[in-house]
Amino acid sequence: MKHLSGVDSAFLYLETPQTPMHVASLSLFELPKGYRRDFHAVVKRELGRRLNLAPILQRKLATMPLQLADPVWVHDDAVDLDYHVQRVTLPPPGTMRQFEDFAAGLHAELLDRNRPLWRLHVIEGLDSGQVGYYFKAHHAVLDGLAGVQLARTLFDTTPRPAATRRSAGERAGTAEHPGLLELGAAALRHDAGQYIKLVRHLPDVVRTLAGMFGPSKPAAKGRARQSSTFGPRTPLNVPITAERGFAGLSLPLDALKSLAAVHDATLNDIVLALCSGALRRYLAQHGGIPKQPLTAAMPVSLRAAGDTEYTTRATMPLVNLHTHVADPLRRLRAIHDAAGAVKAMVHKARGLMPMDFPSIGVPWVLHGLAELYGRSHVTSVMPPLANVVISNIPGPQVPLYAAGARMNTYWPMSIVEHGLGLNITVMSYAGAMGFGFTTARAAVPDAELLTSALAAAFEELAAISPKRAARAPARHPATRASGRSRPPTKDKP
Repeated sequence: MKHLSGVDSAFLYLETPQTPMHVASLSLFELPKGYRRDFHAVVKRELGRRLNLAPILQRKLATMPLQLADPVWVHDDAVDLDYHVQRVTLPPPGTMRQFEDFAAGLHAELLDRNRPLWRLHVIEGLDSGQVGYYFKAHHAVLDGLAGVQLARTLFDTTPRPAATRRSAGERAGTAEHPGLLELGAAALRHDAGQYIKLVRHLPDVVRTLAGMFGPSKPAAKGRARQSSTFGPRTPLNVPITAERGFAGLSLPLDALKSLAAVHDATLNDIVLALCSGALRRYLAQHGGIPKQPLTAAMPVSLRAAGDTEYTTRATMPLVNLHTHVADPLRRLRAIHDAAGAVKAMVHKARGLMPMDFPSIGVPWVLHGLAELYGRSHVTSVMPPLANVVISNIPGPQVPLYAAGARMNTYWPMSIVEHGLGLNITVMSYAGAMGFGFTTARAAVPDAELLTSALAAAFEELAAISPKRAARAPARHPATRASGRSRPPTKDKP
């Protein structure tokens, strides 16, 4: 039995049918020439052999009596792989647009909380001959960096699958069924420990806050203040429904690193600047570019080196995207300064940001607020605290394989919320940066327009830089589907 942290549990309570709280990845695999095996069957068999290497795949929730406090994870030794690993086939012609739209539909579906909170769909029928791979897990299970750790466990670095070894922490294979008294006692012990921890760290909190908000350079104060104001109202910031959209684009990592070096910026600065440029182009055609700059919520990892725990260890400060600045180079420099000030502030306070806290009564309060927030349509009248979420995650830099097939592309998919209808999550993989645009269709009816805007922003910045990027964007084909007279077929569990 393992306690969920307060942050992980919050993702459970904030979930509603309109706002699923899972994260996902969408990949394309190239089958070797002459491949005759059943890719889905081999993937399912290999995954079954590795369940013990990734404990989260065998964890399910045990809720507290009356849902009075945070649930706990318990071991499930009867994981139904026929349910968790599905095969689907796209109808002809099997375009990339169909592939992305189908993945978006899967992304709108809630996970079953009576089972381990993950699911994999192997997607066949693509006209390119590749095989798709949509994997999702609840954010209560992992964050972006924990997802990278999971990928290293589930995939191979060579076409030949590695021999699996029993992990040191592997259980004997006994499911856990804690009773009500055991769960209640565990909740009381957990909260008592959290109250003691809060009291113990209170002096450190006071000293750090005094240092952060005491005398400092005026310029630093100004940059921090710019990143803490409300954003302007845009078509992205509206109440949403459960319907999702998705589009992915991969850019060459070497070209982005070259741009960062030329402009004395970080790779993350370049990512933010490209997203800012893409948003300017998109909004110019959808309501106009606001005079006030857009603000991005930017997840920042709080993990210490070597921390591979499957949980969420991140905070989400705000950063000014300076979308009101037309010149790309001036905009990049302003973003560099704003992001640097925000990260410096997070660095000062990182040891004081609690990932866990007392939980008795929290489930009722948070879930009630989430339901009220969605029904009230408050996002229609209030200015947004953030206009978009932009997350940049360093991923594996070597090619990965599943069942002997090479992963060609990797695009992350994430969470949108009422008032935050666009999430741009970026992950590097094997020499490319995969930009995943997850949208609420109520806010962005056609996510593909954002990938076109991003490609144009990249070309613009590369063209005016002292050293032009060596390669054009490695953009996937994204033709429109000609129709959907027949829905995708699915294996029955």
